[in-house]
Formats: sequence, C-alpha cells, structure tokens
Amino acid sequence: MNRQAKGKTPRRPPPKKTSNNQKDPVGVYCRVRPLGADDEECCIEVISNTTIQLHAPDGLKANRNGEFKETQYSFKKVFGIKTTQRELFEDVAKPLVEDLIHCKNGLLFTYGVTGSGKTHTMTGSPGQGGLLPRSLDMIFNSIGPYQAKRYVFKPDDKNGMEVQNQVDALLDRQKRDSQSTVPKTPTTRRIDPEFADMISPEDACRADGVDEDSSYSVFVSYIEIYNNYIYDLLEETPFDPIKPKWNGAGTPLRNTEFIPPQSKILREDQNHNMYVAGCTEVEVKSTEEAFEVFWRGQKKRRIANTQLNRESSRSHSVFIVKLAQAPLDADGDNVLQDKNQVNVSQLCLVDLAGSERTSRTRAEGNRLREAGNINQSLMTLRTCIEVLRENQMCGTNKMVPYRDSKVTHLFKNYFDGEGKVRMVVCVNPKADDYEETLLVMRFAEMTQEVEVARPVDRPICGFTAGRRQRNQAFKDELTRRLEERGGPVDGEFPTVLNQLLQSFPPLPPCEVSGPNDDVTLPRLIEALEKRHRIRQMMIAEYNKTANMLKSVLQEQDSNNLSKENFIHEQRGKLGEKDKMIQNQKNEIDRLEKKSKMLEYKIDILQKTTNIYEEDKRSLQHELESREQRLQREMSEKRRMESRMQGIVTDAKLKWEKECERRVNAKQLEMQNKLWVKDEKLKQLKAIVTEGKTENRQPQRPSREKDKVPPKRSASPSPVPTGAPVRPLHRRSHSAGGERWVDHKPSSNVELDTVLQANIPKAIKVNAPNEKALSKCDKYLLTHQEVASDGEIQTKLIKGDVFKTRGGGQAVQFTDIETLKQENPVVASSRKRRSSESGPDGEPMEGDWTDVETRCSVALEMRAGSNLGPGYQHHGYSKRRKP
Repeated sequence: MNRQAKGKTPRRPPPKKTSNNQKDPVGVYCRVRPLGADDEECCIEVISNTTIQLHAPDGLKANRNGEFKETQYSFKKVFGIKTTQRELFEDVAKPLVEDLIHCKNGLLFTYGVTGSGKTHTMTGSPGQGGLLPRSLDMIFNSIGPYQAKRYVFKPDDKNGMEVQNQVDALLDRQKRDSQSTVPKTPTTRRIDPEFADMISPEDACRADGVDEDSSYSVFVSYIEIYNNYIYDLLEETPFDPIKPKWNGAGTPLRNTEFIPPQSKILREDQNHNMYVAGCTEVEVKSTEEAFEVFWRGQKKRRIANTQLNRESSRSHSVFIVKLAQAPLDADGDNVLQDKNQVNVSQLCLVDLAGSERTSRTRAEGNRLREAGNINQSLMTLRTCIEVLRENQMCGTNKMVPYRDSKVTHLFKNYFDGEGKVRMVVCVNPKADDYEETLLVMRFAEMTQEVEVARPVDRPICGFTAGRRQRNQAFKDELTRRLEERGGPVDGEFPTVLNQLLQSFPPLPPCEVSGPNDDVTLPRLIEALEKRHRIRQMMIAEYNKTANMLKSVLQEQDSNNLSKENFIHEQRGKLGEKDKMIQNQKNEIDRLEKKSKMLEYKIDILQKTTNIYEEDKRSLQHELESREQRLQREMSEKRRMESRMQGIVTDAKLKWEKECERRVNAKQLEMQNKLWVKDEKLKQLKAIVTEGKTENRQPQRPSREKDKVPPKRSASPSPVPTGAPVRPLHRRSHSAGGERWVDHKPSSNVELDTVLQANIPKAIKVNAPNEKALSKCDKYLLTHQEVASDGEIQTKLIKGDVFKTRGGGQAVQFTDIETLKQENPVVASSRKRRSSESGPDGEPMEGDWTDVETRCSVALEMRAGSNLGPGYQHHGYSKRRKP
C-alpha cells in the first residue's frame, strides 16, 4: 500500500557546515614519566606547571663542542612524575567526554618515544586506569538511566545510525540470544584480572547537563594501523572445516593457528566525514562490557604481533567510541522514529607508534622497511601540521597532504573543524632519548600554533522538555492507584484491565431456579446498573482528571514556551556578547601580533639605523680627509699652474727674441748675397760696355765670366721709383662708410691673432636685437671653432642688413674671413722637403725657380738698396696651412 515507504530512502544532501569564526588552538599537554633507575642521568626538568627545560647530556655536549644549550618548551599544562591518572583525566579527557555527550566530536592521541609512557597514559593498569577506561566509565555513569534497549539503534554500515521500533529490536535481541551458545549471566561472569578494578568507586564521575528527554546507545570499534594498512581488531574470522585456510607457504592452517585479518579501506560518508568501511561496531551497555571488548581487541593484537613477529610499539591503535542519541516522542515513552533526528558523536582515543629513529630500533630487512613506513606516517602528520600552521599564520592556501597517510586521512575532519583536538606528549627524562625527545618537543611546540574551528552546537528537538519525567510520574501514579485498589494476582503485576475489573462490585449468582424466580434477574440487573453507574463515575472522573491534566499541561507548555523564549532571547544576547567578546579578543590578538611585529620591525630599523649612522660617520670622516687632500691638491695645482704660466711666458719671450735674432741674421745674410750678386752684375756690365767701345774684338772671358750666372727669381722685378715703396696691405671691406653691427658672443676667447677686425663706430652686441639692426646696414659675426690641428681659429662672417616688407630686418651673409693663430715652435718643426734643401738646411740657389719656393718667399723693396733705390730682397718662409 505505502510503496514509497518501502522504497529506498533518497540520499539526503550533506548539511551545510555552519561557518564559525571562533577557533581554539590544539591543546597540547606534556607528561613526564619517572626514571627507571635512580642513578640514571636525567635530561628534563619541570620548571613550572606549564614549562619544562631540556638539558643536553654531558657526552653530547663534548661531542658537539657545547653546541646544544638549555632549551625551554611551554605547554597548556605539564604533568610531573607525581601526577595521578585521575588528575590527568580531569584536565585532558573529561572535557572531551562532556562534549561527546553534548553531540560534539573529540580526538585525543598520545605521542612520544617508545617507552615514554603512552600506553600507560591511555590504558593504565589495575587500580590505575588510564584515559580510556575512565572515559568509558564517565560515559556510562552519565547516560546509564537513559540508555535505549539493545538494537534500538542500529549502524547502517555507512557511518550513520538507524532507529528501529520496539518489535524489530525485540526480534534482533531474540535472534542474538538464540545464536549465542553460552548463556549470558552477568552476575556470575568472571572478570578478567588484567583489567579488573581499573577505576575505584571514589574516582567515578559523571557529566552535567545530560538531556533526560533523549535516549542513548554506545558503540565501540577498535582498529590498528600498521605499515599504512588498517586492520579491524574486533572482526571475527570463523573457521570453515571444509575449506581450510592456507598460509603463504602453501600448507593449510589448523584451527589453533592464527589467521591474519584483512586490511580495511577508508571511505567518505554523505556528510564528507571519513570512516573505516566494514569496521565492526559493538553495542555496549556498561563500562565493564566496553572495556572487555577493548581487551579482546588487545589480546588479538598481541597474538598478531607474536605470530607476525612484530613490535606493538610500531603500530597505531585507534579506539573509537560512538554515542548515538535521539529524542523521545511526545509521550516520552519510545524513541522518535526519525533518522534525521539521530545525532551521532564520536570520541577517538589514539595511541600513536613510537617516534624513535630507525637506527635505534636496530631493525633489518622487512622490519626496517616497516619501521620506515611508521616513521613516514608520523612525518606526514608533522607535514600536515606544518602546512596548517603556515596557512593560518601566513594566509596561504596550500593543500594539506592528508591522503599521504592513513592516520591523517582518517582524522582530517577533526583538523577541519569537526571537533576538539588534544594531544598528550609523553617524555622519558633519560639521557639516551634526548635527541628523539628534542624532535618530539619541536613537533609539540609547532602543533600548539595550529588553530581548529570550534564545533557548533547541534539543533535541539522542538518537543516539550521533561517528557520522560512526566511519563515516569504518570506510570508511578497509575501503579500506586492500582496497588491501592488491588494487589498482584498470582504473583504477577496486575494489568490495567484486571485492576479495572476488580474495582467493580462482584456479580451475584446468575443461575435461575425456575420460571417463577423473580430474585435472580432483578439482583443481576441491580448489580449491572451499579456497575454502569460506577463506570459513568469513572468516565466522568477520568474526563475531569484528563481536562485538569490537559489544562495543567497547557499551562506548563505556555510557561515552558515563555521560559524557552526568554532563554532563547537571553542566549541570543549571550551569543551577541560572546561574539562581541570574541571579536574584541581577536582584535586584541591581532593588535598584539601587530605590536610584536612592529616592535620587531622597530628593533630591525634601530639596528639598521645604527649601522647607517656608523657608516655615515666613517664616510664623513673619509670625506673630510678626501676634501683636505683635494684642497692640498688644488693648491698644489694652482702653484703648478702659476709656475707653468711663468715658464711658458719666459719660454715665449725667449723664443720671440730667438726668432727675431734669427730673422735679422737671415735678412742680413740675404742682403749680403744680393749685394754680391749685384756687384758681379755691375762688373759684368762694365766689362761688356768697355769691350764694345774700345775694341770690338772678342776677348776670352775670365773664369768669372765662364761661370753660369745664378738664376734670378721668376718673380717680377719691382720698378724702382724715386719714393720708397711701402708694403701693400689688404683693405678690409668694413673700412667703408657703412654702419656695422659687431656681434661678438660672450663665450669667445681673446686670442693674439695678428689680424684683428677693427670697425670704428660699430655697435657691439653679445646677441643680435632688432634695435641694433634697424640702425645699421652691415652685420659682422665673430665665430670661433677648433681646427683639425687643435688650434682655435676665428671666422668673421659678414652680411648685409636690409628691411623686409613686414617692417623687420633680415641679414644676408656675403663673406667669410678666417683668422688663425699658430705656435712658431710647432710651425718650425714641420717636415720639410729634404731634396730641396742644402747641407745647412737652407734652400739651394737653383731652387728659386720652383713654385713652392717662389710661393714661400716674399719680396719687399726698401730704400737704400744697392740694386736700386728701395729694393731689398727678403726671403722668409710663410706659414703653411695645416
């Protein structure tokens, strides 16, 4: 009929995780175990209840030249050697159990070197129960009266819970009782002495605030992670006599031989939580039963370690406690048949493997490889913690490598904000474990810096509170009234129907003696009428009581509703206050971090400033010394310049005198040569004239006549005049009557050039302007530049100034004159043609006819010459152009 109810339940979408900005750091505790011997060297000292100090052993200091120093590490709390198991449980595990009962998850694991007391801390010993048995005892002490019957909650093999009705649960219980071969007799069951009296009655404790209107069930599972494989320690492997098991060597195993368990895999449920698929979950109803299940798994683990020849300290053991709770229905009698209202919380108690190095285990072959895998899983845990810390402190978004190890992959939801995480670091103070303990301390110090999101509260069912108490009170009142009206029948508790039947008056005998019997029937009628009146009275009383109870319940509901509204309002205000306080705390933390960062930066800047000031002082001192040296060099340079200027002036005067002397000597020599030639010409002329007049006969010329007369210069002979001839000078174009603008830039250098432009009445300007150009009709620009030989030459650029149509003035350049100054020393040192010079370096007499000689010799007529009036022959070399 109801086909939809019989079909497969559609998958519920995963609930959105409530964003919670509130975070708590991972709680890290430290426990120091006592030394094995009194004379053994100790390397750990407990300074306070939160700080310990490590001392390097003497031998290690000698080997490392005192490199290791005393280091201190801080924890949330440090437990010394006198700490009891109860004190440790009160501070570490009790808050996690309280969160478990209030639908919050928790993770607690012990970490340390082999032999540091991890197993003792987690399990304990008879009379000194550890964290695990005390947690179980607290759970059952808190929910004992509110536990559901067995098989009301049933695992769905997908990390969830289903709720069965009373009939299905009863059938499952009967099936379990029929399958068990040994009858269950809890009163006569013998307790294993290995875990007997783990917890004394005076150490028992319970949680506050347990929801009485909910029903609870506890499920436990026990797994082992070895060599990165997951094994179920509670799995039962039945033996098949027809198909015996075979070992690796090919021989069948006997019933008494050990069959190793199969490895399990990790899966993700619909809420994205990791779980071990196919793991056995056992429902337990008491502390003894739960610890018996744990001890059965421990024995199986010991057998496996013995048969497989491995150490128990080289594997991780995980004991998982699941608490399923669901609200009661409106009547407060049965569990609400709604799977969505079932809340499942779990507490994982993990005993990690020893973290010592493989070199200390002295393992070889497979044992060494397995030890390396265990260390690799611990290294993966450290890596995940490091990445989480870096993401939170630096704001990065690196991927956390949870999948690299089964341990981190199984518990990744806890680090993502699914519950509280706490770690107990167990240390052995002996000196042999110093290096491993140092690594453990560093890992613990790093783990404390990781923050995990605080788990949010689960929603509460909307039924009226106090249902269980009202239902129990109603049952007690009904039982009391029934007991007042009649007791038990045949030793059994009377039902409501029997009590009601017994409350009516007894019926009279119904046998009719005859047709004339008028007594029996009226008597029966009277009894039935009396019963009817009693029934009507009971109905009226029942209705009256029901109405009164209904009004009372309505009043209680209204009061509860108003109280719930008030509580909700107060919780809202409290939440706002908490949020405000948390925001202020976050702001304070942020400001403290910022202050520390600024202090660190100020320290760095102060150090940098000191360094820069020291550098500045050194550079200032160096600069002053260099300036002093520079001043001395500059003064020395000025003295050298003045000295060189004097030397140059003296050399110039000396060379000028020498040049003048050489010119005068050369002029005198040339005058003498000309005088000799003139005398010879006169004699020759006199001889020729005398011969023609006296005797026309030819005479033999003398030897002087036979000589070839020297070649005269090809230059035109000057015509002697009566007045002395003065040398001609080229007249400058600026000698006219025009008005000139003499533009000479202020950057020009004054030179000693012989020919200088001399323009009278010229307007001298440093830059041309319209006013000066309007008054003149000629323009002269003096320009200086460096010639190819390095000498400065002056160019006189001339032009005409004329008016334009627009009323302005324009300049048109028409001529350029070049003035150049040469050093006579440099000019005299230029190479001359050796083929045209005599032995003494003077030009040969026969060379007067070539063009170069003629162009380099100037003739000048002077008065008083023997050859004629004003005729003198001066030969001096002209300056050649470079």
